[in-house]
Amino acid sequence: MLYLTSAVLGAALCCFAYLGLRARWVDGPVDDYVTARNSQTSSTLGLSFLASGMGAWILFAPPEIGAFVGPLALAGYAVGSALPFIVLGLYGPKIRRALPEGRSIAEFADACYGKGVRRWVTLVSVGYMACFLAAELTAIGAITGLLSDVPPALVIIGVALTTLVYTAVGGLRASLATDRWQAWLLLALLLAVGSVALWRLPAMPSEAALPSVPVTNALSVALTLVIAVTAANLFHQGYWQRVWAAQDDQSLGRGAWLGGGMTVVVVMIIGGLGTLAAMSGVALGEPPMPFFALLSDAPAWLSLPALVLAVTLVASSVDTLQNGIASLVVARSEQRGVSLVATRWITLILMVPVVIIALQGLSVLRLFLIADLLCAAIVVPVLLGLWQRMTPLAAVGGGIAGLIGAVLPGWVSQGSLVAGFLAASFPGSVPTLGPFLGALVASTLVSVVIAAVIRK
Repeated sequence: MLYLTSAVLGAALCCFAYLGLRARWVDGPVDDYVTARNSQTSSTLGLSFLASGMGAWILFAPPEIGAFVGPLALAGYAVGSALPFIVLGLYGPKIRRALPEGRSIAEFADACYGKGVRRWVTLVSVGYMACFLAAELTAIGAITGLLSDVPPALVIIGVALTTLVYTAVGGLRASLATDRWQAWLLLALLLAVGSVALWRLPAMPSEAALPSVPVTNALSVALTLVIAVTAANLFHQGYWQRVWAAQDDQSLGRGAWLGGGMTVVVVMIIGGLGTLAAMSGVALGEPPMPFFALLSDAPAWLSLPALVLAVTLVASSVDTLQNGIASLVVARSEQRGVSLVATRWITLILMVPVVIIALQGLSVLRLFLIADLLCAAIVVPVLLGLWQRMTPLAAVGGGIAGLIGAVLPGWVSQGSLVAGFLAASFPGSVPTLGPFLGALVASTLVSVVIAAVIRK
């Protein structure tokens, strides 16, 4: 079984590499490597948004939220996962008109505020995407160890190298080409594996009930997840690339709504399996993994499609993240006369620490929450850049206020600045609303007030 599993996973990765390399733009300009400008239809974009947004996290986080907090918080998670696409679908046409030759969120920040804010935004974006990469590769290692005898390190390195090869050579077109196939494959595999998990669900006991979490607590978790996931993913350069890859404004809008709609459905279905697992009394494990708990007594053959599903999920998000980081490096490199070949090497070097972290098998949830909070503190000042009255001072002031606002709830409630910082670092890796709401409200208010008082 070890050799069969290794062969199947290797074949899947080779197929992704072939599809990506076949789509490469031979000797094309750097701009096409980074944006595939004005080339993608709404259906292609919709499938790409789905595939690039769906990582291995959907097999862990939504089922756990569904099992322990219930449908209300799960709905918040689903909406938060899809909302970045919708925001870019609605806001993207304005960005395209204001910056027709743009390529990244950093260039958008530069055009609105100047190079100082651009550097800040670039740092946040690369940091967030690096955390995302480490989390996805860590997840595929954990799933591999759970479902097979294949060494997790082998799969981690295999996914990282395979996706790096076709994204480094083919750029965004390679990522978009594989996304189409990966989206259909992950939908088919999710349907197959989810159906078997549902079929093997024990009969519901007479006392079965939804998680007994107060509505106010469930609403708090839902709102926290909406803010955290939306704010962080708006710094996902892979999504911003698709703003300029769209054929036109209509393709962007339709693709965003299509990808967002499918994302909501997928997250709700997978999370719903977690709710059903908890209600049926299945042992969820320690640490709890409701989705995999449903597969614990499943036929041995099911582990193979489940592993292919996990590899597909990880590869579809990792190639987008790698290409997003490369595009930010390209934008900086062009100003300094660095070649595209050198940029590819820089991207490869950046992957080394990411893979090393993933090989440790660490929990990155707390790092994710801190990165999400940093994004939440500056997302509104950045997006307000198209408002004519916004200034660099208003953007920077709003961002600083957002960071202070993140600490303020814990500081006020516990009467200690140290306690405020501790609360904003999410001890126990528990998402709480206070820091996120404080960051969002403070950054918005201060940005608007400074912009309204000080004219350009």
